[in-house]
Amino acid sequence: MTRPSPFGHPFLLGFDEIEQALDRVSKAANDGYPPYNIERVGRTDSEPERLRITLAVAGFTRDQLDVMLEENQLVVRGRQIDDKSRQFLHRGIAARQFQRAFLLADGMEVLGADLSNGLLSIDLARPEPERVIRKIAIAAKDV
Repeated sequence: MTRPSPFGHPFLLGFDEIEQALDRVSKAANDGYPPYNIERVGRTDSEPERLRITLAVAGFTRDQLDVMLEENQLVVRGRQIDDKSRQFLHRGIAARQFQRAFLLADGMEVLGADLSNGLLSIDLARPEPERVIRKIAIAAKDV
């Protein structure tokens, strides 16, 4: 059974990329690790409005984390290697890998990433939309 597309309306033209992005996001794994926040950082006189993604990555070093921009996806990967020389009596903190992807709108700019106290923060700039008004000339064609 196929579901009807929300972009199937005849007045919505050229939105097939958005539909594909929504399908990709809905099929992504719903793993809750690592937990994350997304916050809006208000604009100032010197900086535009920004978004900040903060992931809880306790136990990961900077060398074990990768932040990549792959086309319009921000991908954060963490890789910990299990230390075989350590003998645990109880193991409640597992060495694990993760990948978390965020789909970015066109024009979003990644400003940078910072790791502090087990929190990885990634700042994004939201582009100021330009209002475009253009008059379209109507050609006269006599048949």
